[in-house]
Order: sequence, then C-alpha cells, then structure tokens
Amino acid sequence: MKKVQLLLILICISFFATASVNFSGNWKLNNEKSQLNEQFSMAPEKLVITHEGNELKLERHSSFQGNPFVISDRFTLDGKECINDGWMETKKKSTALWDDNKNKLTITTKFPMQDGGEMTIKEVIWVEEDGCLVFENKTTSSYGVVEEKQVFDKEK
Repeated sequence: MKKVQLLLILICISFFATASVNFSGNWKLNNEKSQLNEQFSMAPEKLVITHEGNELKLERHSSFQGNPFVISDRFTLDGKECINDGWMETKKKSTALWDDNKNKLTITTKFPMQDGGEMTIKEVIWVEEDGCLVFENKTTSSYGVVEEKQVFDKEK
C-alpha cells in the first residue's frame, strides 16, 4: 500500500512540476514598474488574456493620438506557426514555446515592413512572485533594436 501511495505522490509532483502557468485575466500596465522606451513605447494600456489549454488569446488595448484601438492575436502554445492580422493588411507569423520549466512563454513574431524588410518581435512572458505579469520585448528591424520591459497588474 505504501508503494501505491508513494507512486501517486510522485505522479502528482510530476504533474504540478510540469504544469504551465495560466496568464488569463485583465491586466493593467504599471508604468512605475515598467522600463519603457522614452521616445515611443509599444506598451498597451491594458491586456485581456484568455489562456485555455494549448491556446492563448491576447487583446492589447492601446491608443494613438487619443484614438483607442485593440490588437487581437491567437497563439497555439506548441511551437506551431500561427498567422494573425498585422498592420495595413499584412500578416504576422508567430510561434509560441514554453521554457523547460513551463513558467515562461516566448512568442516570436515576424511581419513584413513597408521598406521591404522584416520586423521581428521576441516577447518573453511570465508571472512574477508578486503576481505581476511581465512582457520582456525585443523588437528588431531595419530601424534598429528596441527593448522594453512591460509590467502589468492584474485587475480585480
């Protein structure tokens, strides 16, 4: 009987050790904790995330010159390519992969630019011990490299 109990405990530990974090919720940008680009930031004011199983739906609520807009993307979390709408009728191609511990998600997105080049955005996403959601972004294009750390507080 003790062997069966030990086996069940090991199975539970193994399951929880490999279970990924769930990013679902409404999140508001925390400007004080974030490290944003001074000239121009891509940080949304609010995120709405639905994370169910192998799918992540991400809504980025932003505004430009006083006009609100929402960018909606869907990702599968298995490394398969996902295609979402980009700017000016372009298509964004993304892959999303968990790290080995299944607590950080990396989304790599590529899309064409008007100058014929390509922009690549690498986002590493995780939840801090204090419950804040963190997006570390690195954007690379013919215009150079921009890096930001966007920190979000969960809305109640």
